[in-house]
Amino acid sequence: MTYPNSIPARFLSRPNRFVAQVELDGVETTVHVKNTGRCRELLVPGARVWLVKSDNPSRKTAYDLVAVEKGDRLINMDSQAPNAVFGEWAQARCFVPGLTLLKPEYKHGDSRFDFYWEAGDRKGFVEVKGVTLEQNGAVYFPDAPTQRGIKHLHGLTTCLDEGYEAAVCFVIQMEQADFFSPNDKTHPAFGEALRQAHAAGVRVLALSCSVTPDSLSISAPVPVRLSAARPE
Repeated sequence: MTYPNSIPARFLSRPNRFVAQVELDGVETTVHVKNTGRCRELLVPGARVWLVKSDNPSRKTAYDLVAVEKGDRLINMDSQAPNAVFGEWAQARCFVPGLTLLKPEYKHGDSRFDFYWEAGDRKGFVEVKGVTLEQNGAVYFPDAPTQRGIKHLHGLTTCLDEGYEAAVCFVIQMEQADFFSPNDKTHPAFGEALRQAHAAGVRVLALSCSVTPDSLSISAPVPVRLSAARPE
């Protein structure tokens, strides 16, 4: 996926989870943050961020904050981007050979999964999670408790019982990572649910991305460690 005309700015503060104050061309400007997660380790005063101008002239905020620099890393933090890049990757038949159908936002039972797919006689569901939390080269999810995430894992396990295939894909919104693990320090119940889902047969994928201020695309698989992990 690509972003048109991204421009750099300097992060100042985040009054709430929806907006941030940045310095843009020497002027303090309010921008929309395209990620309602905490992102405390990313949005620190003085950090260089990347903005994309909205094409809606009536919007209160003219720009979206979509990426941030953390040391030498450029991290995409657009919460809508993981689904978009997974869809592109899957349509290229990198996920399932012979893919013939890929439907986003598919309701099944009491859950709404990110994707439903078919490939010949095979059919299944995928839930996609964006990962922005990095510490010492490893990446973790979630960065805040997520009961919704646990519900999705239980729902995927139920799908297996109904004859579907099921997978959860963690799209790492940065380049390279030593490994991915559930963040048991922040939400141990999610880590346990992920381990139970995997034991039941839910496929667990972690994929890093190529990131520029103007683009995001899936690049390579990352090792998954499901043992209880606690980032420093």
